[in-house]
Amino acid sequence: MNKAILLIGGNLGDRTGHLREAVRRINEEIGQIVKISSLYETAAWGDVAQPDYLNQALFVSTDMDERTLLHTVLEIEQQIGRVRRQKWGARVIDIDIIFYNDAIINMPDLKVPHPQMQFRQFVLVPLQEIIPEWEHPVLHQTVRILLQNCTDQLPARKYESAG
Repeated sequence: MNKAILLIGGNLGDRTGHLREAVRRINEEIGQIVKISSLYETAAWGDVAQPDYLNQALFVSTDMDERTLLHTVLEIEQQIGRVRRQKWGARVIDIDIIFYNDAIINMPDLKVPHPQMQFRQFVLVPLQEIIPEWEHPVLHQTVRILLQNCTDQLPARKYESAG
């Protein structure tokens, strides 16, 4: 089985509901979710004039190869209501492949490990919760060390829903 580390997030509509739906579909369509982080809330990155994001990290055991995984993730985003309009724009759901085994993948539509992950607390904080000792195959540092060295000024705060 392959090990896929995904980051899901969104900042439009029923944020927690969309993440729950993504988790359900990933578990049904991609593979067994082995570990799941808490929800984290972060101010928007890039285009900051938008609502805060909720993010969550998932460790998934899957028999899918990386291409099938990518296409399935994109289908799930579309089924939940994702419309791609602009880079870093507001979105109902976003599902990123952060790691795929220890692979280094450099294709036009898929870069793994995610090339910006080490610069973003909203990625590293949930990853730290579920895979602190996972080593980045390019940077050769664990998630824990990457988070310690991250200079991102946008904190990822554990989210406690009002309901």
